[in-house]
Amino acid sequence: MKQRFVLGIDSSTQSTKVIIWDEQGQPVSEGRAPINMKMPHPGHVEQDPAEWWSSFKTALRQALSKVNSKDIQGVAISNQRETVAFLDVKGNSLHDAMLWLDQRASHEVQELKEIVGSEAIHQITGKPVDTAPVLYRLRWLNKHKPQILAKTHRILDVQGYLVYRLTGTAKTSWTSADPFAAFDIEQKRWSSTLLDKVGVKTNQFPEALCPGDELGSISKEIAEEFNLSQKLKIFGGGGDGQCAGLGVNAIAGGRAYLNLGTAIIAGASSKDLRLSNFWRTLISPTGQGYFLEAVQRAGAFFVNWFLECLGSGERTPETFARLEEQASKIDIGSEGVLVQTHLSGCMDPHWDPQASGAFLGLRTHHTQAHLYRASLEALTLESARALKKMAIEGVELKKINAIGGGAHSSIWLQMIADATQLPAQRSLSNEASALGAGISAAVGAGWFTNFEEAADAMTNETDLIEPDPKVAGKWEDLSSKQARPYGFLKQI
Repeated sequence: MKQRFVLGIDSSTQSTKVIIWDEQGQPVSEGRAPINMKMPHPGHVEQDPAEWWSSFKTALRQALSKVNSKDIQGVAISNQRETVAFLDVKGNSLHDAMLWLDQRASHEVQELKEIVGSEAIHQITGKPVDTAPVLYRLRWLNKHKPQILAKTHRILDVQGYLVYRLTGTAKTSWTSADPFAAFDIEQKRWSSTLLDKVGVKTNQFPEALCPGDELGSISKEIAEEFNLSQKLKIFGGGGDGQCAGLGVNAIAGGRAYLNLGTAIIAGASSKDLRLSNFWRTLISPTGQGYFLEAVQRAGAFFVNWFLECLGSGERTPETFARLEEQASKIDIGSEGVLVQTHLSGCMDPHWDPQASGAFLGLRTHHTQAHLYRASLEALTLESARALKKMAIEGVELKKINAIGGGAHSSIWLQMIADATQLPAQRSLSNEASALGAGISAAVGAGWFTNFEEAADAMTNETDLIEPDPKVAGKWEDLSSKQARPYGFLKQI
């Protein structure tokens, strides 16, 4: 039987990964290349969109070097979300892309809260007001650089930009458009109600289609440059968070996903539209139903910051192994140390960009291991409270699938299982976003009849960690204590 593959692209914040997948979800070949970030002013975080393209081409060339490129039957893209590029009528970039990390629009957040109303924005977009979505940066650009918007022909997400360069047509998927908070998640279209308030038109945005739908065929130039079939189609992928959920089969009933990366994302699938300040609501990677996501901006980043600033500065495997061993001997509660991890402000449930981090309850007998354990406990409990709220609201939760660098920590996974009283399981693939894109391409290429069948066939798991029911009470008590500091620290 002739081999056949799909190509999953993960254009993330710091790099592009191109992975070629087979029908069992096994990686056959891969390539990767970095993307640089710029910080021209405090709070401004930007990239040159041309680097998305050059990084992608470098990674693609690496990945194709080990396979027959004519065996690729479909392509889909997972992308960093809430990142936006501005192109003129000839496709040239007018301004460096503004990233999801960008904080310049804090004043515009307040303005739109007053003009439109927080509840109205939340109802239309599924997103509580926050500095991350593109909507507020569009208002900032209209106020501070109106000449840029006046020349802008296309306002594109990362997937839309790459599809434009690959096919010559500006198209994207619902799940890449959705995080802009300029998209009506029920009507599945760009919201003129909101965009009128920031001075742009819906026709400046790419056409948004269902994940798995055809977005176009690669151009003759790209086909010739990479020896690809001119019939090769690009199918709708999605935002990296939703694609990661798809890559661990979180679309299956009862499964939550927990991405323990630089930021931490705890999410679950919901057939119904559910809005809460405990999460942001996004369109599912299948296009049917929704994903509920609770986000901690400073996730594993907080642990790395702690080791860099308050520890030895070393973050070697040996350092983590030592801390894990020492922390495992300390009881739940870290002997009184409490941590607030909001180094980059707080998203859910407080949506407070001014929230800060803190260590509390320190005594002379506390060691680096106490602070390490307390940090993991705080990060665990922030996600556990969000998942508990989802369950209270009727979301079925039976198991947590963990991905990201933090999922390699056995003590952290045990904390998660114990704090939620749900089994926690590692995904076999560390590249869940690229796998989610690959699954989308496989559905589009007709390998499977639907996303559910594709995810069942292409996702794999390992190491199931069961919760200890005897410690559930200790975790509940610790959660009530750990949630308190935010309120009184806000008053300082």
